[in-house]
Amino acid sequence: MQVNAAPLAVRPVSGRRERTAFIKLPFRLYRDNPVWVPPLIISERALIDPAKNPFFEHAEMQLFIAWEGGTPVGRIAAIDDQRHNATWGDNLAFFGFFEAETEAIARALLHTAESWARARGREVLRGPVNPSLNDSAGLLIDAFDRRPLVMMPYNPPSYPEYLEAIGYAKAKDLYAWWFDIRNSVNERAQRIIERITRRLDPVPTIRTISKKHFERDIAIIHEIFTTVWKDNWGFVAPTEAEFRHAAKEMKPILEWGLIHIMESAGEPIAFSLTLPDMNRVLAQMNGRLLPFGILKLLRRRRTIDRNRLVLLGVLEEHRQKGLELMLIAAGIRETERLGWIGGECSWTLEDNHGINKGIQLVGGKRYKTYRIYDKRL
Repeated sequence: MQVNAAPLAVRPVSGRRERTAFIKLPFRLYRDNPVWVPPLIISERALIDPAKNPFFEHAEMQLFIAWEGGTPVGRIAAIDDQRHNATWGDNLAFFGFFEAETEAIARALLHTAESWARARGREVLRGPVNPSLNDSAGLLIDAFDRRPLVMMPYNPPSYPEYLEAIGYAKAKDLYAWWFDIRNSVNERAQRIIERITRRLDPVPTIRTISKKHFERDIAIIHEIFTTVWKDNWGFVAPTEAEFRHAAKEMKPILEWGLIHIMESAGEPIAFSLTLPDMNRVLAQMNGRLLPFGILKLLRRRRTIDRNRLVLLGVLEEHRQKGLELMLIAAGIRETERLGWIGGECSWTLEDNHGINKGIQLVGGKRYKTYRIYDKRL
C-alpha cells in the first residue's frame, strides 16, 4: 500500500523552539557535505534576534519554515530594510537565510516571501542577504567543491537553478579572489609599488590598529568605510551601533597585524581589514561552544593557515595612486610572516573594475562567484 507524503506547509516561525529549528535546519541538510561549515549556533541565534542585532533598529524580518508533517524541509527570511529604501529610493524587500530540499519547497518559500513583501507594498524581492549586504550575501554559482572562508556563505548547485526556474534573474555578481602567498607579491606588482612610493610626497605610512586604542581606530575605520562605500551598488552605511556591534563580534578572532590603517601627513586616508579563516576551526565544532568548545577554539586556532581580506577602502581624493596595492601588499607580507599559505579577497562587485584590476595586478585569481538575484513582484 502506498503511503501519501505529508503535505507541505510554510508557516511563520513562532517561539524559541521554532527559531532553534530554523537555525539548525542546515545542519541536517548539509550533514553529509564535507564542504559546508557549521556556524556557531549561539552566533546565529544572536544574528536573527532583534534584541541583540542593531540592524533591526531600521529593519523588520519575518522568518518562515517549510514543514512536511513535523519535519522542517526549508526556510527563508523576508526582510524589509527601511534604511536601504531611503538610501537608494527603492521600493524593495529582501530575502535571506534561504535553504530548500527541492524546487517545490523553494517555490513555496519564495512565494511566501513575495506575498509578505507585496502586503507591505514592495515591488521587488532581492536576495539572498543574511540579513543585509553588510553580512553574508549571495548564492554561490560555481566552485562548489571549495570550502567557504570566514563569514562567506555556501549552498549546493541546485539553489541557483531553483531561483532561476521561479523567475529570479541576476541583479549583481560578487567576486571572490584567491592569493597564493607562496607566490608572494609578483615582481611586476613590486616594481609598480616601488614606483608609486617614489612618486608620492609625502609617502603614506601604514600601521596596524592599536589594542590600547581599539575604539579610536574602529571609529576611524567606520568613517572611512561609510565614506568610501557610499556610492557602491546596494550599499547601506551601517549605523555606528551596527558597526560597533560587528567590531565587538569580530574582536576575539582578530589577528592584529592584519588590520591596517594608512595615513598621510598624520591623517587617516585608507584601511584594510583581514580576518583569520576561523572556518578552519568551526568545521570541527559542529556549531557548539559548550561544553568544551572554547578550549577547542583556542587549541585549534593554531591550525589556521589562511585569511580573508574583508574590507579595503581608500578615500576618493587619494585614489588612482595605487594605494590599494600598497595595502594589499602589506597584508600579503604579514600573511607570509605568519607562515600561512594564502588568503581570499572577498567580495568585490563585478563592475568595480578599478579594484578588480588592482587585485589581479598583485597576483589575485578570481575563483568564486556569488550572485544576488531579484524579481519584480
